[in-house]
Amino acid sequence: MMKYLIILFSLLFYSCEAEEPKTTDDLPEVEEPQPLEIGYSVPVTRITVEKMTHAYESGIRHVEASGMNTFFDKKGVYSKTDEEVKQIMLDAKAAADAAGINIWSVHMPFSQAMDLSTIVEEDREKVVQGHARLLKHLEILQPEIILFHPSYYLDPPGQRDLRKSQLITSALELDAAVRDIGATMVLENMLGPELMKGDRERPLMRTVAEVSEIFNRLPKSIGLAVDMNHIKNPEIMIRKMGDRLKSVHIADGTGKAENHYFPCSGEGENNWVDILAALDQVKYSGPFLYESAYDDEMDIVECYLQNLYPKYIKTLHQ
Repeated sequence: MMKYLIILFSLLFYSCEAEEPKTTDDLPEVEEPQPLEIGYSVPVTRITVEKMTHAYESGIRHVEASGMNTFFDKKGVYSKTDEEVKQIMLDAKAAADAAGINIWSVHMPFSQAMDLSTIVEEDREKVVQGHARLLKHLEILQPEIILFHPSYYLDPPGQRDLRKSQLITSALELDAAVRDIGATMVLENMLGPELMKGDRERPLMRTVAEVSEIFNRLPKSIGLAVDMNHIKNPEIMIRKMGDRLKSVHIADGTGKAENHYFPCSGEGENNWVDILAALDQVKYSGPFLYESAYDDEMDIVECYLQNLYPKYIKTLHQ
């Protein structure tokens, strides 16, 4: 018996001794995703040759034209002439083209008076008409994405299901107008850590479940924009919605307030490695588009290319 034990021990010993330690060369190669191109939000009246040139030289390639509320008064009535609006769009487009910047998206106006989910049908029709009128001028910018808020605060509260139906009616009407100018319509998820804020009911699309519910009632031609500041753990919504994701708003936050912290400031709670992993998993290919505080355009580029992206790539090799 002892003889057999000695032989068995010898075999195990030489087997372990013969096994070479694994090196990093033995590990399977990991295909690293290419970094996304970078964009940021700029009010349409501030899209100038000087600003766009600086953005391009910093490494930015896309812009979202924001500040569309300037074309409407507090009652949602057009406050400028069509000629004035057209000229603003022509100037912005010329400035972006001169600098080599693509106008990726347009952030449509949002307010209580511009609420797509408003219950009074006559008011809802006026809201849609106002958006449609602006869309005709936005064609000048040749945007790829037209972004809408799904609603404002719901006042009076307690009518959420009806509001969802009104939103869907408005979205279907505007989707046709958006496609007419060669763009894709998206709805943005909204802030809402709890249903009520005081005596006001939070806007629609405040949770993953509600976003999923609404999008199950919308055609595939309408996509989702995920604002990383509007919900805690936005990566969950990204993975849940998959290829419905068409655009993003990059900012850090807590999911409890409109913080819009700069992602590399250390002020927010987002897990950027997991967010980038989720974007990669759903094959998101649009720009990494900031809607946050920043000091200079160069900071925007460095934050992603020298901080967020390398940290994510590092995890792929661990």
